[in-house]
Amino acid sequence: MSRAATTMEKSKLPETTAMKDFLALIKIGIVNSNLMTVFTGLWLAVVFSDLRFLSELDTIFYTLIGSSMIIAGSASLNNYIDRDIDPLMERTKSRPTVTGKIGYSKVLVMSLAFIVIGSAFLFLTTFAAGLIGLIGVFSYVVLYSMWSKRRHVSNTVVGSISGAVPPLIGWAAVDPNLHTVAWMLFLLMFIWQPPHFYALAMRRCEEYRAAGIPMLPVVKGFAVTKRHIILWVAALLPIPFFMTSLGTAFVVLATALNIGWLFIGLSGYRTKDDLKWAKRMFIYSLQYLTILFVAMVIFTVI
Repeated sequence: MSRAATTMEKSKLPETTAMKDFLALIKIGIVNSNLMTVFTGLWLAVVFSDLRFLSELDTIFYTLIGSSMIIAGSASLNNYIDRDIDPLMERTKSRPTVTGKIGYSKVLVMSLAFIVIGSAFLFLTTFAAGLIGLIGVFSYVVLYSMWSKRRHVSNTVVGSISGAVPPLIGWAAVDPNLHTVAWMLFLLMFIWQPPHFYALAMRRCEEYRAAGIPMLPVVKGFAVTKRHIILWVAALLPIPFFMTSLGTAFVVLATALNIGWLFIGLSGYRTKDDLKWAKRMFIYSLQYLTILFVAMVIFTVI
């Protein structure tokens, strides 16, 4: 490539700061959303163990810092692993590992350091929390990023394991003897992810196809993907009834949200505009998760 062409390519890169590049590298949106579920698991464990929140501030600090670091480290390690395919996708081509604003060796060292230090913080709470954290790292980095993502159409389901781990970390940091509600949080997060990410994959189908990633819409088409989304959403329906210890109000709210998601999915199922349907389902999934986890905290306060 000529010097002029190289200069032109660089001029097309978005203007960023070092902080913006760092936050993009660690996928700050994913860190924040996962911390919400970590905190909810931690909060509920405090409530169910009849502990005082303020008396557990050291545990809370270690858990939130440790969780954020292992999530950030895993996310940046994922960017390192995907540096060859990220330039092929619109939503990932501006990552600092693609633009070259952060060197590969620095990303690798920082990622591993974050995971090690974050794990140490978690082990300061309980052994169970540290172990669950490492299981989450392994499932995301090895099982998803390095193995299934580029090989199997089931990659989304495999990736859902790591996304379901955070509330278990939060709970285990307070109470290693995981309550039934803790496992329901895990199951809720595990089931929520396929319809959420399948909807995103429908919207980004051609990008995934160009990158050679065998996402469900790429391999099986939109019709099959829509059926899978509906089935996964329907699988959420029983979950609230195993969480009755959070109160009737929560069960009613969660059930209403589940029925609402299923209704939106079924009502637009025969629409000719599949991408519009996918966008609606994707947005609802984000609102669903936020409302549900915030409600868990609120309903155990009042």
